[in-house]
Amino acid sequence: MKPTECTTILVGKDATIDGSTMIARSEDGGRTIIPERFDVVMAADQPKHYESVISHQKIDDEDLLPNPLRYTSAPDASGENGIWAAAGINSDNIAMTATETITTNSRIQGIDPLLEKGGLGEEDFVTLTLPYIHSAYEGVERVGYLLEKYGTYEMNGMAFSDKNEIWYLETIGGHHWAARRIPDDAYVIAPNRLNIDEFYFDNDDFASSEDLKDLIEEYHLNPDLEGYNLRHIFGSSTIKDAHYNNPRAWYIHNYFDPNFGGEPSDQDQPFICHANRKISIEDIKWAESSHYQDTPFDAYGDQGTAEQKKTFRPIGINRNFETHILQIRNDVPEEIAGVQWLAFGPNTFNSMVPFYTNITTTPASFQTGPKFDLNKIFWLNKLTAQLGDTNFRVYGELEADFEQKSLAQCHKIQHETDKEIENYSGNELQDKLNKANQKMADTVYNNTVELLGNMVNEGHGLMTLKYDLLD
Repeated sequence: MKPTECTTILVGKDATIDGSTMIARSEDGGRTIIPERFDVVMAADQPKHYESVISHQKIDDEDLLPNPLRYTSAPDASGENGIWAAAGINSDNIAMTATETITTNSRIQGIDPLLEKGGLGEEDFVTLTLPYIHSAYEGVERVGYLLEKYGTYEMNGMAFSDKNEIWYLETIGGHHWAARRIPDDAYVIAPNRLNIDEFYFDNDDFASSEDLKDLIEEYHLNPDLEGYNLRHIFGSSTIKDAHYNNPRAWYIHNYFDPNFGGEPSDQDQPFICHANRKISIEDIKWAESSHYQDTPFDAYGDQGTAEQKKTFRPIGINRNFETHILQIRNDVPEEIAGVQWLAFGPNTFNSMVPFYTNITTTPASFQTGPKFDLNKIFWLNKLTAQLGDTNFRVYGELEADFEQKSLAQCHKIQHETDKEIENYSGNELQDKLNKANQKMADTVYNNTVELLGNMVNEGHGLMTLKYDLLD
């Protein structure tokens, strides 16, 4: 099983700067580098027969519904552990990100244990769901059906969005689940823990397995005196949460609202929160790149001790392999409403590219192969991050300039393309969007090469192995 430990950010349409819905996640892996790529899956290429690589779970052919939709995805480059499509937007402008690895406890595992054989996991969910849904809530229904029929061998959270709604779903045990609609004026930070807290079974903004409430009552799972808090009932509150999960949420809560306060290890940070301003793409990218700047816990900072710098797990980390923001816009025609912002490699030294998703192909530099290749942006970003890590004080400013320049140039291309599409439709429109995506990919690739060159020039005189003529 590929280890994946991510950070999910969700922002409702009334909480974003432009009225779009945004769902984001950094896809993080383990010690081994896992190259990621950017694909578009045409309807004809959607599998007609499916078997999971990891669990060998076969899906009944009748559950691979007719007339699948085209969709984008960010799968593993090698495919040796399965597809792991990660995230995408389909041709009906429905977005899905899956999955956030989350926690559980022995009480629910003793009742509905995770499967030891068979079942579905992160490898499967996007491929089996995204081409078949026409609204965010249909994503909840589809995954709920799959979980109840086939079960799962791991705990996962996932999100779905359309132009109006965002839904977040968490698996519970081997066959159960719960989901909540995110309020339009709210945001969510979901690290690797069970995140849903307050839950109401008789409310249209909440959904769950039909027997979930009865299961809680029958097995006396609720520790609270009143109400239902799913994190208390099905989740964890461990030392690992205090050091690995909670601090990531705490730091971003205080970024979005400086009055949030609290302590990094607080176990009961709220699931639904409100920022003190409208949230932008740049805000989410900064959050997904963050490493406790201006605190004693920043590994690159000079405030803390060596021990403090290793106390909490940051969001921006060497194990970021792919990060996306799935944006469904409300101020443009539906043909260009879906945008998959995408970056590869550690978020401390990369820039996101806003790819239109009404497309038939993806730029070659984002079609990563499994072997090291500096023609591919994944490997180029990995190289700049590893060099930048050797002296962040020197290289960090170069990266900040690179990222602002790249985002500005991509925004400009996007604005120009948005205005030009009124003269295009059908295949001609898709061709126009393919070319716009290529232009943005080329721009960021060339800027990254320039960044690497600037880092080499700046670092030349900083090498330890040197001996000047005047020494």
